[in-house]
Amino acid sequence: MRHRLIEAIEDAFGWTGPDPLGREFVRGTITDESLLPRILTPTRLLELVMRRSLGNPQVRMFRAGTELHPREYLSPAGTRRGQNISMVNMRYLGALLTQGATLVLDGTDVFDPTLEVMCRAVQWWTDERAQVNLYLTTAEAQGFGLHWDDHEVIVVQLAGEKCWEVRGQSRRDPMFRDVGRNDQPSEDVLWEGVLSEGDVMHIPRGCWHRATRDGCGNNGLSFHMTIGITRRTGASWMESLAEWCRDDEVFRRNLIRGASAEQAQQTQELIKSAAELAAERTPAGYLDRYMVDTVAARQVPYLPMLGPLDAVVCTTPGRPHVQVRNGQVEAAAAGKRISLAAAAEESVRLLLSGHPVQLSDVDGLTQGLAKLLVEEGMCSTLTPELSSGYTGLVTNATPSKQP
Repeated sequence: MRHRLIEAIEDAFGWTGPDPLGREFVRGTITDESLLPRILTPTRLLELVMRRSLGNPQVRMFRAGTELHPREYLSPAGTRRGQNISMVNMRYLGALLTQGATLVLDGTDVFDPTLEVMCRAVQWWTDERAQVNLYLTTAEAQGFGLHWDDHEVIVVQLAGEKCWEVRGQSRRDPMFRDVGRNDQPSEDVLWEGVLSEGDVMHIPRGCWHRATRDGCGNNGLSFHMTIGITRRTGASWMESLAEWCRDDEVFRRNLIRGASAEQAQQTQELIKSAAELAAERTPAGYLDRYMVDTVAARQVPYLPMLGPLDAVVCTTPGRPHVQVRNGQVEAAAAGKRISLAAAAEESVRLLLSGHPVQLSDVDGLTQGLAKLLVEEGMCSTLTPELSSGYTGLVTNATPSKQP
């Protein structure tokens, strides 16, 4: 799947793929002026907030660098049966933003189709998990204090401007779950400056940074999104081994206490078995399997009584693995594996391309296969709402042979 935003980010950074991710700080500018308003605008963000039931911590507000209590911007919306649903009080929100505050909305790829498609494209691009967060700052409000993130960050300035300071790491490759504290900021300043609309930058994991509109004027705003990409580490691989080890009886036995010959023998068996497991379940194999085995996110189910299946698109968390072996085409994605006759290879690759497929444009074999892939959770019905996330950003798939 090729997405316009990813192509624009690669051009801005001078990258030819995701390999430089996490290696060094880099900045650039997206030259396609029509792209960012297509992704999201501040007004559409407020529309998203208004029309959804949101709660803390998915939605947060900050003023003068301090997080506000949820009661200052959330109110229960009562139903006629007396049930309460948490909603953002738009009047409170408007007053806060007028005075100068920061609105933070986490995980917006979950409920906005444009951001969902964009986030999925990032996952296919990097072969890692990703999440999209949004930040709207008004007037001269301060942002977060100096901090570091436990994931790679790509910042896209969607509108307005904001002042940034980016520093190096003070602990090499820090983690969320770690054995050492990382609370002393680095003195190594990598960059200080202003991000304006269209500017993008990559902040590697562990680099300290902060952003503010202090001194930018009371009449302006900053609207940016962060694409957080969680890379897998050696510790991630070790955690996967801890899960796989349960297949071996040696690891399921109780540990023997007390210095004895029996305990020494068990220790040697465990060390030997652990080495064999690590050699069998290598880091490379773990990287290959992780996204393929990740179960698909929520999607609208296909119900024949709602009408014919007109269009589909692959919605797996990671890029599907497709290969021909022993006279069959094998497809693996979303925790599923299917095998079909090798003659279906072209249809499989078309349907699993990540580009929308109009079934009226393909032959009967591909149409039948599309229904199977929808039932298996590898593809999803292309609803009008989901289609809106692709329009103008990801082109439709084009079959090489018309029916």
